[in-house]
Amino acid sequence: MTRILAIESSCDETACAIVDSDMNVISSVVTSQIDVHARFGGVIPEVASRMHVEQISVIVNEAIKQSGLTMDDIDAIAYTIGPGLIGSLHIGGIAAKTLAYFYNKPLIGVHHLKGHIFINELVRPFVYPVLALVVSGGHSELVIMNNDHDFKIIGTTMDDAVGESYDKVARVIGLEYPGGPKIDKLSKEGNRSYKLPIPKVDGYNFSFSGLKNATITLVNKMKERGEEINTADLACSFQEAALEELMKKTLAAIKEYDVKTVLAAGGVACNSRLRELLAENVDETKLILPPLKLCTDNAVMIACAAHHYYQNNQFVGFDASSSPSMSIEE
Repeated sequence: MTRILAIESSCDETACAIVDSDMNVISSVVTSQIDVHARFGGVIPEVASRMHVEQISVIVNEAIKQSGLTMDDIDAIAYTIGPGLIGSLHIGGIAAKTLAYFYNKPLIGVHHLKGHIFINELVRPFVYPVLALVVSGGHSELVIMNNDHDFKIIGTTMDDAVGESYDKVARVIGLEYPGGPKIDKLSKEGNRSYKLPIPKVDGYNFSFSGLKNATITLVNKMKERGEEINTADLACSFQEAALEELMKKTLAAIKEYDVKTVLAAGGVACNSRLRELLAENVDETKLILPPLKLCTDNAVMIACAAHHYYQNNQFVGFDASSSPSMSIEE
């Protein structure tokens, strides 16, 4: 039985978890800075880094305390090496390297998005090949996995990520950060009554800037004319247009690549409408949807991915550099 202690600090959550090789979550502690950053309408990198410094030791100690284990029971230390905010990544990296050095443990640098993907193994094991729809505030990708260390991006966003577009549209219609969950909730009260453009990009790539800009332009013009905006209808119209594009390309990829497992990963994977569309259109024997509480950033996902790194002898040295724009193919 292998036990890995993992640290996640890529953005504005400070987290630590211990997970064993049977995918049992022994402990998990997460603290979010969302209330602080909400005042600014988005994450402020310098503020995030400072808060990680204040919280990291407390979070790690609490995770160890909750587990009932000692560091002698831990087989490896893992951390998010990228992508993410460089300052935030450094804090988690320094903490992980310190623990690994002091307690003489192997060190694992985990790709953040691989964490979001492998959290799905808490639901059930993967049958390869796997198609992962990775959707978050910073990423919109379709990834094919032929095994647990072979990742190929077949489609990515050409501009804005879908989660980023959600947040920017939400801000324009008066919803607080983070906007994604609020648009999802509000859209349930509305209808698709506003005509918005469906992004058109060749292949499996995505584009959301045109949809985002068209929505914002529509709002501004209506305000100038003194027209009342039905925010529920607008939220529904925007969401349906965005998700229509995601679903169309996901379903096409399922057919072309004859995948055995289809999964969603990232913060937008908790979107109720996206989950509904996936459940309606993908064979239930193939589909895996991550637990709602583990869609957003946490250290359990880093530990889950780290077990695959451990099995494949993928370790890093103390000189490993954090990478804010690291590709999942690396």
